Amino acid sequence: MNIKTASAALTAALAATVALSAPKVRRAADGDEVTQGRGARILIVQEPRLGQAACLSAPSVNGASLIGQCYKKPRKWIVLETKYDTLGTERSKFLEQLTFTWHVLLDTKSATENKGNKEGLAPYSYFTTATTYVNIPMGSHAASVVLPPSCLERFGEPKAVGLEITNQNGELLAGDTWSEVKGIAAHTKFWDDQKIMGAVTKEGKPMIERRQGLLDRSKTIWAMVFPNDYEQVAQ
Repeated sequence: MNIKTASAALTAALAATVALSAPKVRRAADGDEVTQGRGARILIVQEPRLGQAACLSAPSVNGASLIGQCYKKPRKWIVLETKYDTLGTERSKFLEQLTFTWHVLLDTKSATENKGNKEGLAPYSYFTTATTYVNIPMGSHAASVVLPPSCLERFGEPKAVGLEITNQNGELLAGDTWSEVKGIAAHTKFWDDQKIMGAVTKEGKPMIERRQGLLDRSKTIWAMVFPNDYEQVAQ
């Protein structure tokens, strides 16, 4: 099945999506929409980047020249980050906890080292993970997940990202979907739609393959970059 046919098949499957439950909002004095949840108010101020904009070289480390180097060719990571403001509550300037659940689609045809998809992989790869932060003070923060270079090289660039932010009671405080995939619109839970996640090619092969490997930045070299922007990860 060629890429054009596969893309057309997925577009047809994406025609019906599940709406991302919209949290209650109020208007702030400056006109921004401030998301309110029981015990928290969250405002997403920077969305994750998609495509090549999300592919970054790893930060350098002092003393790296003292150890051996296997790869001479530069390699890039997929780095997905959002910035958000917490407004606190009437009783406390701290939020007990926030859980960020990420949903990521990589586009196989954009793989940097798998040109032409010689392996015959599914057109898209799906990754998900959740990170819980605790003791979040009122103010500006960042949350980020990453995929190692091998994922970019084999499975491609991120073309759709969904994010849900919930409190300790599992209540949705904020969330959205950012997408360059035709048929996946903003404010939709593509990961919960079986017509999308279960779509198959004419040959009966899956359009989307579920994979593992999406990591919170604290478990990677990226933990060294502006660590004060990120709150404590629950153990």
